[in-house]
Order: sequence, then structure tokens, then C-alpha cells
Amino acid sequence: MPNRFLHSLLALPQKNREVANLLLAILIGGLAGYGALFFRYVLMSTQWLFYQHSADALTWLGAVPWWLKIVLPAGGGIVVGLIVHYFAREAKGHGVPEVMEAIVLRNGQIRKRVAFAKIVASAITIGSGGSVGREGPMVQIGASIGSSVGQVFKVPSMDMRTMVGCGAAAGIAATFNAPIAGVLFALEIIVGDFGLLSFSPVVLSSVTATTISRYYLGDLPAFVIPDYSIVSLWEFTFYPILGVLTALASLLFIKTLYAFEDGFEALRVPDWTKPALGGALLGVVVIFFPETFGVGYGAMNLSLTNQMTGWWLLLLVFVKILATCLVLGSGGSGGIFAPSLFMGAMLGGAFGWAMNAIFPGITAQPGAYALVGMGAMVAGTTYAPITAILILFELTNSYSIILPLMITCILATIINSTVRRGSIYTTKLLRRGIDIMAGRAGNVLQSLLVSEVMDDNVHVIPESAALERIIWTFKTENAPYLHVVDRDGRLTGIISFRDIRAVLNEPSLFKLVIAKDLATCRPAVVTPSDTLQVASQLLSSKGVSQLPVVDSEAGFHPIGTLKESSLTAAYNQAMVRHAIIREET
Repeated sequence: MPNRFLHSLLALPQKNREVANLLLAILIGGLAGYGALFFRYVLMSTQWLFYQHSADALTWLGAVPWWLKIVLPAGGGIVVGLIVHYFAREAKGHGVPEVMEAIVLRNGQIRKRVAFAKIVASAITIGSGGSVGREGPMVQIGASIGSSVGQVFKVPSMDMRTMVGCGAAAGIAATFNAPIAGVLFALEIIVGDFGLLSFSPVVLSSVTATTISRYYLGDLPAFVIPDYSIVSLWEFTFYPILGVLTALASLLFIKTLYAFEDGFEALRVPDWTKPALGGALLGVVVIFFPETFGVGYGAMNLSLTNQMTGWWLLLLVFVKILATCLVLGSGGSGGIFAPSLFMGAMLGGAFGWAMNAIFPGITAQPGAYALVGMGAMVAGTTYAPITAILILFELTNSYSIILPLMITCILATIINSTVRRGSIYTTKLLRRGIDIMAGRAGNVLQSLLVSEVMDDNVHVIPESAALERIIWTFKTENAPYLHVVDRDGRLTGIISFRDIRAVLNEPSLFKLVIAKDLATCRPAVVTPSDTLQVASQLLSSKGVSQLPVVDSEAGFHPIGTLKESSLTAAYNQAMVRHAIIREET
């Protein structure tokens, strides 16, 4: 009966569809909230299965034999590799790029098996010691739940991205007890739309998931820290320096992560064995640096409460980058949000330790800088400063350092987005040829080449051809454009019928004016290997209806024509194919 009721609402006009979306948002929030609880308990059970401990690793890891610290993460890697290879490849990595890809290319369609696969794969990765976070998996799990609900109730494609955003927001909110940050994360990173039609369902879903989480786990911040405050106005000259340092650390993390991915990808071993290799190498790191085991909340709390020395804090920044990149680069499953918080806490703590030693009377304790560094590192990696600021506020319930937090987050984002186009999420998609900023249409065109669409018929005329011959060619060939070539057959210009209209009534010029005089020189051209996205941008910017296709390797010779109508037809056919594939899957 409820199913039939929602179906009838979705089929009614816009206002009723909005009501249906709100009801679905509550359902998604409830499912994602219980999904987050289930994931948390599966994670604790998995850690118990591997180590017979479910508390923070720093309290018991020292008693574990060194060889088990290598064998157990490697064993977990084997299981994860098999799950990813044979059950759901989307469970590999940190998950958020896969959600973004589904929204851009598949109207939010995510396979129903992904949620279960991600829960198991991420729980095994983190439970066996993987140095990754649980928020990325929970975003993918929540998004998968939202997509599945949307598919079950046959939500229109225009509303599917909102359903996915509802699930992502609910996942973040329930994981971190941070409803506002969950909403901002979904809208700023996943959906990319702050309009009311998206905002209202996402908020409702986030609140529902948070309510469920608080009912079972209590309303407590993730980090309990002293009440830090600004000691002196001079500190506002130090925090921008921290923003620059976290920006540099974020860039290092992003570059290292994808370098490790390329390195493991190049290994000539079965893909399902690579997470085991990464787990074994991680175990070696954990032997010497137990703080890098798992999510790392225990070490972050030590940094926030001033219980670690500056040099050790600084060293842990680079060790954590290595540990996280070993796990994710090899194909493990987990998020980058918690590692970013860890690195920011260590870098901020080290910076605060140095400032406190040099300027003891005018600076706060190192923990204050560690707290600000956490937010700045998240902003520098995700390019989402609003989410970073709010999630740190909700994780700590501390408002006293909001001003330096805003300064460092914005500065880290500006620096990194200027230096590097893609965030840690969108870089993965850009490497696959998917440009989120281009939208769905741009990415469909990005997958098609000019050679697949171009017309091989080329109407060529030499530069020396008289006007009389040009007019005759237009009459006999019925061509809108003529390609003008030099003696070597290289394209030097194009002539349209519009170019000769002014001299048609001047018979005295028929033998005097030649093609070179009338041609538009240096026309915009494409090659067969260019994508239709490149061609579409040229057509739009030049205001023309077709482009010459040249062979740049053979002396710029014209070999065809790309018409705007052909490009449009190819795009429409590709969209139909995508729709058919979605229906079949």
C-alpha cells in the first residue's frame, strides 16, 4: 500500500512529487542511519575477528606479535581483493568518485549490490588494520541505498541525483553525528546543487539518520578537547602560514595517492592479490608507527590534547600519507576523510608546537593548531571549505576558533584549486576522462571521437582557383564550404557561399579574384583523434556549423568535415544507448 501511494504521488504534478521526494528522503535517512549502525558493528566485529580487541588500537596493539601485524592486514587484503574483483568493482578505493560518476553519467543509478559489498570490503580493510577512514565507505553505502530506493519507486531521472544526495548526507551525518556537515557535504561535493528542491529532502534525510544514530550511540562529539581560544591577535598572522602548509601537504597527499595507484596498476600480478601486498607493506609501517593503524582517532585525540611532541607529530604526517596510499593505491576499500583529519591534526600540532616554543606568550597550545589543521587539510584535499569548517565544528562542538578555521580552510582551498584542477575526488574521475564540471552531456561527448562521426567527402579547391571556378564548384557540388589548399595540398582556408555573395553581380571580377583572396585564413580545425567535446566547444566558440577535419601528421591535409548536425545526432544516439543499458542492468 505505501509503495502504491508513493508511485501515485510521483506520477502527479510537481507539488505532489515534492511531497513524495520528502517521504522518500525520510525512508532513505532511516535506512542509511541503520546502515551506518550496521557498518559500525560489522567494523567492530571484524576488528575483533582479526585481533580479539574492539577498543582503540593504541591501547592493545603493542601486545600483538610483529609478524601478525603483517600477516593479518595481508589476509584482509586478499579477501577484499576477491570481493572487489568478483562481486563489485565499485567497492574499490574511497568510493566518493564512484558516486559522483554515477550521478554524472548514469542519472544516479548505482547497482544494489554495492552497499553490501562496500560494507564488507571496508570493514575488513579497516578491521584488519587498513589506514583509511570509514566516512567514504559510508557515503557510498548511503548513496547506494538512496539510489536503490529511487529505482524501486521509479523516481524520475531528474530526481535521482537528489535521492543519491539524501543517502550520502545521511551516511556522513550518522557516521560523524554531524547533520549540518552531512547536508553540506552532499550538496557541495556530491549533488552540486543548493536549490530548494534538492536542499529540503537532503536536510530531512540527514536529520532522520542523525536521530537514529543519536538514539543508539548518544549525542556526543567525536573528539573531546579543551576549550581552545585565540590568545593574541598576533595568532592571526600565524594561521595563514598553517593554511599554506596544509595546502602543500594536501597536494603531496593527492599526488602520492595517485602515484601509488599507478605503481600498483603496473604490477604484473593478478589484481585481487594487490590489496594483500599493500596490506603486508602497511603492516611493516604499523610495526614502527602504531598510530597509523586503522582510522587513527586515538592518535588524533593525543594530538588535540597536547600529548605528543612536535617532531613526532611532523613525522607522522608523512608516515600517514605512506600508510594510506599503500592501502588505497593497492586496491583496498576505505575513505580519505579520516586520514586527512589525521594528517591535519599532526601537521597543525607540529606547527603549533613550533609556534608555542618560539612565541610562548602570544600563542595557544599546539592542540588548537591541530584542530584548525584538521579542517584545513580536509578543505585542501576535497576543495570543499564549507563542509570542512562545519564538520570540524560539529566534530568538536568548539566555536571559539572558528575564525582561524575559516581563514586556513579558505586559503588551503584557493591555493590548491589554483595549482591543481582536480580535488582528491575529481582527480580520479579526470584520469578516467570524466569532467564533473562539464556535466553529463560533456562526458558523453568526451567518449566519442571525431573519426566516428566525420563526413569523408572533402570539397577541395586550390588557392589559385578563379572566382568563376569557385561559383561553378558551389553549383555542382552542393557544398556549403570549400576547403582551400596550397600546392602541397595543405589546408590554408575555407570559403563559404556567404564569402562570394558580395561579388556575384560583378562579372568583371570572375577571372581576377582567386580563392586565396576570398578564403577565411587559419580556420578552426579538428583531427580524427579529437573528442566531440573538443569539437563542440570549437563549434560554439567560433559560431560555425561545421569544421574541417585535417590529418596533422600528414601535412595538415583536409580529410573530412565534421558537421554540427552529425555531432548532435551522435550525442542523441549515445544517450539512447546509455538509457537502454541502464534499463537492462
